[in-house]
Amino acid sequence: MTGPGARWVVRGAAVGTAVALAAGAAGEAPLGPALAIGIALSVLFAAEAWLAASALQPAPSPSASSAREAVLDTSVLIDGRIAEVCATGFIAFDLIAPEFMLRELQHVADSAEPGRRARGRRGLDVLQALQSSERVRLAVVPDDVPEERDVDRKLIALARRRGAALVTNDFNLNKVAAISGLIVLSVNDLARALRPAMLPGESLRVTIVKEGKEPGQGVAYLDDGTMVVVDQARALQGATIDVVVTSALQTSAGKMFFAKLAE
Repeated sequence: MTGPGARWVVRGAAVGTAVALAAGAAGEAPLGPALAIGIALSVLFAAEAWLAASALQPAPSPSASSAREAVLDTSVLIDGRIAEVCATGFIAFDLIAPEFMLRELQHVADSAEPGRRARGRRGLDVLQALQSSERVRLAVVPDDVPEERDVDRKLIALARRRGAALVTNDFNLNKVAAISGLIVLSVNDLARALRPAMLPGESLRVTIVKEGKEPGQGVAYLDDGTMVVVDQARALQGATIDVVVTSALQTSAGKMFFAKLAE
């Protein structure tokens, strides 16, 4: 037994022993020397056992109130909205950008594929904007986790080592970090929490970016990444159109909407 209850047990036993020894020494109780020594040793062993058990208790995971730093992931920098969130003053953490994460971001920015290269460069621009922001503090740290080769595992290990939160929009990294006991900050989760409930019949303006799985469907995305499946929009790829929400579906990755072309 550990905790406050164990402390009182040890204290009570010690007090009882002291009283018994005093009574025996005064001749007011039939207590022999051997019995008094046995009681004293029992109390000593109980105290040692309690202290040993207390030392084995695992250190508590950092809570939202104790964490003062937040480690950045490449996904949240490429997304870009973290700069706008920080500009509002709602981020109370000191942001940490490990050098191994910067190397990964630079690798993306140096990609031969135009879309991937553009995302990497946007991430670097967002990082530079955070460095010059007056509303948040950002530190680039050389901390590494050489025993881990995967960047996601490095981020989790580094956040645990520093007692920090983790800022990411990566769905899988979010889940693994949460299971590992970390505080996870996701701009996507924040956007979903602040987004008004969208009911059937409401209008949206979206850009069709690809074909859907079913015949005639086109797919668009809201700013926070929420998928919108639009009927009869397969031939409208690249076009920005008005649609009307018909239904919503909650999935493990978040909510998705179904819509039809506005009349």
